[in-house]
Amino acid sequence: MSDTGTITPETQIKELTEKLEEETDRLLKLYAAYEQQEAELRDTKAEVEVLEKEIVEREIEKESLEALLTEKDARIRDLEMKAGKSSKQVEHLEPELQKMEEKFSREKDRLGKVFSIAEELDNDLRLAVVELQTRDDWYMDHMSLFEDLNKAIKRRYEMIEAAAEAERQSQHMGRAISERMEEMVEARAAEMTLEEASEIEAVESENTPEASDEATSEDSDEDEWNWSESVLVGVMQKNGITDRDAFIEFAKSYDMDGNKYLKGSELGAAASDFAAKDAPAEEAPAEEESTDESSEDGDKEPEVVWRNSGDSQDDQ
Repeated sequence: MSDTGTITPETQIKELTEKLEEETDRLLKLYAAYEQQEAELRDTKAEVEVLEKEIVEREIEKESLEALLTEKDARIRDLEMKAGKSSKQVEHLEPELQKMEEKFSREKDRLGKVFSIAEELDNDLRLAVVELQTRDDWYMDHMSLFEDLNKAIKRRYEMIEAAAEAERQSQHMGRAISERMEEMVEARAAEMTLEEASEIEAVESENTPEASDEATSEDSDEDEWNWSESVLVGVMQKNGITDRDAFIEFAKSYDMDGNKYLKGSELGAAASDFAAKDAPAEEAPAEEESTDESSEDGDKEPEVVWRNSGDSQDDQ
């Protein structure tokens, strides 16, 4: 019989079991080795990544160092150039420095003199302060006398101003009254007719010395002509005459009695002819209407403005 025929199944199972156990141990060892190798591989990869990062950082540091070196070189060159320029400037500025030292010495002497003058002025100021203090003390001791004198002077000026103000007010009132009277007379003269003017002229001719104050004298060609100003104004306004000098020269030829005094009748006749000479016949009614309107405006009494004390002070 062969050997196989002598091996029993139990023996084969036992051998297979032992082989299985051996293979299992081998597999377990291989698996453990595989895990160890895998762990080492992971560690190696991590180390490689760390090393790569370190390499990148080293490259960055290298580039930064190179940039710093280039910048340092540029700064060194700039400093060398500035040093060269400074040395040249020092060579050029040494004469200026000597001049500045000379100026400094001169200014120092001047400041010394100014300081001495300032000390003298300070001493004078102290003396002046002492004198002013003495004067103020004397003034304080005699202040009551000056206050009484000031009050008396102020009272005197107030009395003078009150008297002057009263006089100014009286003068203003007198002027206002006289102006009002003159305006009323002119308004009345503008309204009156030729007959009333002739009557007034007759009265004035009878009282020639009294009416001489109201007459206005005009020099013409070396002779003096007289007339009543109020009558002249009234006649001119009634006939719409504005050229005073031309009308007076025209009216001189109407002096019938030759006494060089133009009466109301003579002025009226001259005014009618003067107006007819200068204006067409068609415009005569319009002029009469205008004179009537002016006479109506003359009827309005002008307002009298009384000045107060404030206005009188401003007039001064």
